[in-house]
Order: sequence, then C-alpha cells, then structure tokens
Amino acid sequence: MIPSMRSLTAEEYVEAFKSFLDHSTEHQCMDEFNKEQMPNIVAGHKAGHASLLLGDVLAGADLKMIRILQAVHPGVSIDNEIVEPNPQHVAAYKELVNQAPDLQNVSFIWHQLTSLEYEQQVKEKGTHKKFDFIHMIQMLYRVEDIPNTIKFFHSCLDHHGKLLIIILSDSSGWASLWKRHRDCLPATDSGHYITCGGITEALRRLGVQHRVYELPSGWDITECFSEGDAVGGRMLDFLTGTKNFQGTAPPALRRRLREALRQPECSSTRDGRVIFSNNLSMIVVDS
Repeated sequence: MIPSMRSLTAEEYVEAFKSFLDHSTEHQCMDEFNKEQMPNIVAGHKAGHASLLLGDVLAGADLKMIRILQAVHPGVSIDNEIVEPNPQHVAAYKELVNQAPDLQNVSFIWHQLTSLEYEQQVKEKGTHKKFDFIHMIQMLYRVEDIPNTIKFFHSCLDHHGKLLIIILSDSSGWASLWKRHRDCLPATDSGHYITCGGITEALRRLGVQHRVYELPSGWDITECFSEGDAVGGRMLDFLTGTKNFQGTAPPALRRRLREALRQPECSSTRDGRVIFSNNLSMIVVDS
C-alpha cells in the first residue's frame, strides 16, 4: 500500500532545505549583495546597533551581516536578537556563534517563537524595543497576515533604521511555477505563494519608502528527473513541501511537475544540467 502524502515536519524541512542550499547559489547571491550593497545600507548609525533577525538562521546569513556592521563601524557594540520557531535552526545558529571568536562586542538574545508570537509578546509586555536594522530573510511565506506583519516590524525601526526583506523575485522559476503550474503542486504545502511584487504592493499601501535590488540565483535540480535518486527526492520534497513526494505522489502528478519544471519560464539547461531560476529580490525599507 502506498503511503499517503503529507507535509514536511520541521525536522524534515531542515534536511530538505540543506539539500537545496547545497545545490543552489542562494547564499552566494546573498554574499554578493552583502559585499556590494550592505556597507552603504548600514552606514547610518555610529553610537551602537540593535538588530533583529527573522528567518534563515540555519546557515548563519545573519553573522555575515554582523561582520559587515563591525567593518563599517569598528568597535561599536551590537545587540542582536533572533526570532526563529524551529529549535534545530536555533541550535545550529548557537553553534555557529560558538565557533566565531571574531564576533567582538556582540550580544545575542534568542526567541524560539514565530514572528506572530514575538509580536504578541512585545504588545503584551508593552516594551516596544527599537532596532537599527531588521532583516526578514525568506520568512514571509509562512506568515498569515503579511501586510500587518510588515507594518508591525517597520514600527520597530529606530530613526534612520532599515528593514531588509529577502524574498523570491517575480522573475524566478518559483513565481512561474506558482502562477502557471499550481495544479502540479500538491495541497500539502501550507505556505503562501508570495514573491517580490506582493511585498512591494503591501509596502506601497503602507506608504513607506523602499527600493528593490534584483539578484540572479540558480538551483541545479537535475537529479529531480532521475526516478529514485535520493538527492532528487529531497529536492522534490523541498519544492512541494511534501515528505517523500517521489514515493507518495501519484505518477501523473510527478510527471506533470517534472514537465512544469522543464518549462523555459522555470528553468534553463546548461552543459546538460537543469538549472531552476531562484532569482531573489532584496527590498530595503526606510524607517
């Protein structure tokens, strides 16, 4: 009997996400943005920095931004808070901090909470802390009320503070997959199919100034087309938010998804490899 399809657990998502990172240029793309744009973005405050991270703590993208702050403002103390509901992600982040002796004058506070739980906690306590820099890294897909979430965290910015939202671009293969080929995706993924356009529309309605940086990124999904391949299986799990999609999805659904992934609006072929478009948008919002 074939097991039924179900969503990934938090632990299973971590494994699938690692497979995605191993075969994509997502973090190289972020590193390029950090190198080229971040020094100017964080150049404002000099007396001290308070930063808040929401999302993507697994790979320590936050630590790279902290090092940029240290380079731009040598000797300045940094009060860094992290909001992340997944205990495995929190543990991985703490381990990265323990292995980083170069992080001088940096304090860390961890909140194992969703962004909504954090918001409710802040409002209940009546302590509306202000931050110089808030970054939402690939996390708005799991937020129920995106406009109000952005509005709340924007209100947490200090004078001249910046909110950085990293989200998939409208030019990405994800956008095309979600818009044109949604029938190829199972109903197990509870995330929102949101890309840059949806975020900028919300920002326009809030009346806040922002600018968008578009960065190309790719994801080698060649193994997705090899039936029974373990790596390809984890990629399909990440793509669909489904545990063992390869072994539980009906053959017709697997076939339709693979056909959709090969469409030119989703991917391209380079040297015999299938590269899915993982283009990102970096949205910088002013206080």
